[in-house]
Amino acid sequence: MPAVLGLSPLSKALSMRWALNTNLLPSALVFAIALPVAGYAQGQEIELDIPAQSLGSALQEFGRQTNLQVLYSPTDVESKRSNPVKGKLQPSQGMENLLKGTGVGYSLQGNSITITAGQTAALQLGATQVVANQLGTITEGSGSYTPGTIATATRLVLTPRETPQSISVVTRQAMDDFNLKSIDDVMRHTPGITVATYDSDRTSYYSRGFAIQNFQYDGIPILQDPQYSSGHTLTDTVIYDRVEVLKGATGLLTGAGGPGGTINMIRKKPTSEFKGYVDLGAGSWDNYRSEIDVSGPLTETGNVRGRAVAAYQDKKSFLDHYQRKTNVYYGILEFDLSPDTLLTVGADYQDSEPQGSSWSGSASLYDSAGNRIGSSRSFNNGAKFSSWEQYTRTVFSTLEHSFENGWMVKGQYNHQINGYHAPLAALLSPDAVTGKAMMLTRKYTGETTSDTGDLYASGPFSLFGREHQLVVGTSVSRSRWLGRDYTNATNFNNSHDYFNWNGNAPKPDWGPQTKRNDETTSQSAGYITGRFSLMDDLTLLLGTRVNNYEVSGTSQIKDTGKVVPYAGVIYDLNDNFSAYASYTEIYLPQDDYRDRNNKPLQPDEGKNYEIGLKGEFFDGRLNSSLAYFEVHEENRPVDDLDYIGGTYPGLDYASKGVKAKTKGYEAEISGELAPGWQLQAGYTHKVIRDQAGDKVSTWEPEDQINLYTSYKLTGSLDKLTLGSGVRWQGTGWKILDNYSKGTKEKFSQDPLWLVDLMARYQITENVSATLNVNNLFDKKYYTNIGFYNSSYYGDPRNVMLSTRWNF
Repeated sequence: MPAVLGLSPLSKALSMRWALNTNLLPSALVFAIALPVAGYAQGQEIELDIPAQSLGSALQEFGRQTNLQVLYSPTDVESKRSNPVKGKLQPSQGMENLLKGTGVGYSLQGNSITITAGQTAALQLGATQVVANQLGTITEGSGSYTPGTIATATRLVLTPRETPQSISVVTRQAMDDFNLKSIDDVMRHTPGITVATYDSDRTSYYSRGFAIQNFQYDGIPILQDPQYSSGHTLTDTVIYDRVEVLKGATGLLTGAGGPGGTINMIRKKPTSEFKGYVDLGAGSWDNYRSEIDVSGPLTETGNVRGRAVAAYQDKKSFLDHYQRKTNVYYGILEFDLSPDTLLTVGADYQDSEPQGSSWSGSASLYDSAGNRIGSSRSFNNGAKFSSWEQYTRTVFSTLEHSFENGWMVKGQYNHQINGYHAPLAALLSPDAVTGKAMMLTRKYTGETTSDTGDLYASGPFSLFGREHQLVVGTSVSRSRWLGRDYTNATNFNNSHDYFNWNGNAPKPDWGPQTKRNDETTSQSAGYITGRFSLMDDLTLLLGTRVNNYEVSGTSQIKDTGKVVPYAGVIYDLNDNFSAYASYTEIYLPQDDYRDRNNKPLQPDEGKNYEIGLKGEFFDGRLNSSLAYFEVHEENRPVDDLDYIGGTYPGLDYASKGVKAKTKGYEAEISGELAPGWQLQAGYTHKVIRDQAGDKVSTWEPEDQINLYTSYKLTGSLDKLTLGSGVRWQGTGWKILDNYSKGTKEKFSQDPLWLVDLMARYQITENVSATLNVNNLFDKKYYTNIGFYNSSYYGDPRNVMLSTRWNF
């Protein structure tokens, strides 16, 4: 086993790598992929299926499928595309086909393939080797709006066409093109997702009419508490390579989770060559942002690599007297402990510090007599001192080892602290005669500490003359939430003119703590997934998870031995299309939903069915899907409209569980339509009805369209890239309880179109400028209504201009 060289100080290492670059020594900056080495004999034929794509990503995929080490310099393959490779071939034949016409050669020695530019001799390499990352293909640098491979659904690294569920991926290129700086931005961009805004600092995401509560970081699941939001939805995207959104139930890997889907945020990884960028931007409402990202090898042989990322944003808002400062820091190190073993350690630190936070929407819908009132988009019911501060602290580590027989084992650990500090004050409904309003004051503080571990093994096995794949794993998680409520603070009755409110108010005396929340949630499970090649064109996926779930402390919930099955089948109709079907079950405890007796609802359980078609075109550069889905629930939470708020101490509103059935279909296409033309578009339709046939979850639109596209011009305009985004949603409506009049009222929002634009100009080889315009036609619309009979508007038209220097 080669020794790991000592880690140099970061500043010394970076200056050394800068010197290497400026002296044009690309051969010294060698990228290496080491999947399970000593995998196949050179003369053995292997089943290969590698679509045409960027040459760098194709070489990574070749290494994964052949279990061979692939060594190359990124500068030798930059801007080159591979040929498609499909069929049963020897590794040398497959590599020849893949490289044909690229002007790049190779040499094969033992279990290593060295890629050489201009057919030159092989590079002499030291111990610069990296075990394959089991999270899928890195999208950074690909220039694409579609992924190569993904692993969110089953832990198996598969192409979108090989995955028997709907999944949308927002790549690094899409995030950069459309200035998607937060997970909120990414979700608004993602086909089939709606974003509900509770107030200035809390949001929730909906897929197929269900709230998404499952978040993953590099595949490690964490449940979000939307009521006491603490950092998840405010996550900054500067540290991520891509965001994968798996639609439908995901119990196989997440355990307890809703049927809406899972958001998996894949972190950026260190690079084998020194690179980085500085990005500075300024936009509407005094929005200023800066980013720096530096990555590269930290030892001479490159067996230690690091990456450091930082971002700072200071912005105001279309809301009166509101602003937010955001700090983000991220660091990651990779160590090649041996040719077969990779250790990764990292940490991130994120702070969101707002002032003037709105609370429970941003404006009331009714006055004290129950009359409808209107407010401007800029109206902010929060006081200037009001703040919903949120923070996240994370450390993580991963250890991967590959064996000679093609198997690998991977262990992951994630420690995360999510917290909030929220001294709040907001105006309630104004008096119908005087216009005076009471200012309600509360304070909430809390912190959740989560520890999650996951260990699994994956690899091929032979059965009945065919090769199959298997994943066997176990996971354990524990999170403890400690929260304190101060609800006896001084309220200022009828002391403020609602219609001339400027946010000026004295800070109240919060008084003593009125409630202490101490809740520990524990999960443990074993899971197994098999991918069986029944025929050349027929694949079966079977899996199951046995889950144990327990909540102790403030609430008491326990469920052991819960079995969550998973099944999927894929049939290749021809070279471009596959038909698929999948089935899984739903299991979601519901501590956040209380009945009129203040007891938690029974778990939401049911079944998730999906059938569809997947397409792969232009040698994998373009992917498409068409799906029909059904979700059958036994205990879906809905508002208990017959409950009169306040009849149970501390319970403002109540829920009840009903049987419900969701039916819908969705279509999506992503990738390259033609050279330089990227597209991600989708259409979703869904309807949810309870056992009485009445529609539920009606504020999320039944129909919606997302379309984002960019095109790099050619000829004399080849330095210019233009793009546009269009979002459309159908009618949304909700039944509100007008307490003052004692009536139920239907509130509706008409269909609406939102249009975004982008343009980027490449000023020099390393410097570019990008202009983004959001809500071009300045549409006025609500992103949420009904939260304590309040409303919250979507952002008006806004502009951002940023300049990036790549080095």
